[in-house]
Amino acid sequence: MDFIMMLTRNDRTVEDADEVVESVIDWGVAHIGFKDIGVPAATMRSVVNKIRAVGATSYLEVVSTTPDAVVTSLKAGRDLGVDRILGGTNTGVAKEILNGLGGYFPFPGLPIGHPTKLGGKPELIAEHCRAARAAGCGGVDLLAYRATDADPLDLVRAARGALNGGRLIIAGSVKSTEQIHALADAGADAFTIGSAAFDGSFSPSKGALRSQIRDILAACETAPRMAFAG
Repeated sequence: MDFIMMLTRNDRTVEDADEVVESVIDWGVAHIGFKDIGVPAATMRSVVNKIRAVGATSYLEVVSTTPDAVVTSLKAGRDLGVDRILGGTNTGVAKEILNGLGGYFPFPGLPIGHPTKLGGKPELIAEHCRAARAAGCGGVDLLAYRATDADPLDLVRAARGALNGGRLIIAGSVKSTEQIHALADAGADAFTIGSAAFDGSFSPSKGALRSQIRDILAACETAPRMAFAG
């Protein structure tokens, strides 16, 4: 179970991401991401370079809500050279921009608004996951705990069953050890946390960011083995 540390708070990249990423790397986090709003391109480029320098995996999550803005975000991810791009729903457009979809993980279901909520029942999630894999995507970025129409874990199980070996990443509102263990048991490969680490809500009795990250990594180590290989 991989922890993707998002350098984000309230769905925006934190302004001091260029400094925070150095600490996160030192604390042993191997998967690090950010969003395409909150900081200038130069900061995003510096963050990616620091992640690349230590051999960690970089992620950009697209949070744009209009077709033109999504195109701009996908191009930014391509030009930055991030390892994986999360979000968006139009795989055809993404394929043209990215010249392949192996590192692209779209949102299944019906994402709407910002902060994003997720509409759609398990059957629709499964349908979108199958379509993403058929298009060549490496997997999906599922906003399970932002669901409005179904139980989050039902969506995770539906996605896992439909991905045919694709990677299942869970994004948004993961903030407890219990959630991490439940996600692992349902078949998730990875999850993102940003705000819950920065605001201290993952481990409310502790104040340091390092303590939050240490507890998140410990939750990964004690998570049950996944029922499905991803």
